[in-house]
Amino acid sequence: MGIEDSYVYQKEVDWSLLTEGLTLPIKEQVVFGQIMGRFLEKGESKPIRLILGGKTYNATIRNVKFQEKWNHKSDILQIRYVKNGDLARALQVVFSKSYNYLNRVRQSRDKGDRRIIRLPDDAKDFLAIYTTEFDDTYVLDPILSEDVIAVATYARDFSEQHIENEMNFEIDDPSAGIQVSEGVQKIRKLNKKIGDNLKQLYSYRCQICGQSIGEEYDAHVCEAHHIDYFTKSLNNSATNQMIVCPNHHRIIHADNPCFDRSVLHFTFSNGYIEPIRLNHHL
Repeated sequence: MGIEDSYVYQKEVDWSLLTEGLTLPIKEQVVFGQIMGRFLEKGESKPIRLILGGKTYNATIRNVKFQEKWNHKSDILQIRYVKNGDLARALQVVFSKSYNYLNRVRQSRDKGDRRIIRLPDDAKDFLAIYTTEFDDTYVLDPILSEDVIAVATYARDFSEQHIENEMNFEIDDPSAGIQVSEGVQKIRKLNKKIGDNLKQLYSYRCQICGQSIGEEYDAHVCEAHHIDYFTKSLNNSATNQMIVCPNHHRIIHADNPCFDRSVLHFTFSNGYIEPIRLNHHL
């Protein structure tokens, strides 16, 4: 996979995003990390372009340089744009429901209250960020709560394995004759891109057995699996996905074992316990 149209980040909409910018971790973002490695030094800022709805906006990206005493090993990037400027106002229009809700809460609370305001679980909006062929240009793709509702309706007609096949493979007619809304297409794309990023993070190896299936043929055969089934959780974040070989993927869906996040292992119905061998993101 080239650098075009690769996953960067899925950001939950908050007040900062709608007014001036966002913080962008890159620890587990393979392609984006490679771009930043050649584009931006620690402590350096550079202008970038953000594309929203076909229109290009100017912004700045900064690689925060922490003091050594803080022992902060991971790079943290900040994207900043003019406070309540053109891009901020465009985002406020796109996410108008979220903006109005957050603004009402801010106006109603005490002036000294600095706690972060979260959107209600059933009304959360997100912003997906993707790379382009240019190191300094990124595409912003809004995902509204209405899109999540559309996906929930769509997912009822399919099995979990069908939904995961859509994420792992290019399917000519994944909707099987059902009209697919733009929101469903957006989330389906995001699902696949997050999975593609994780596959690169693990060098196409199964997190359970550590094997790279097809390596001797110079081929990569691995699949992304939703820990909490997407058809029920609608959670497509990286922390709800793991990379597995086809054999383990089929076994998981055949047995539906319990995954214990505290110790990172599966417990199967016959009592067999299998830990994951590779972990860089859970």
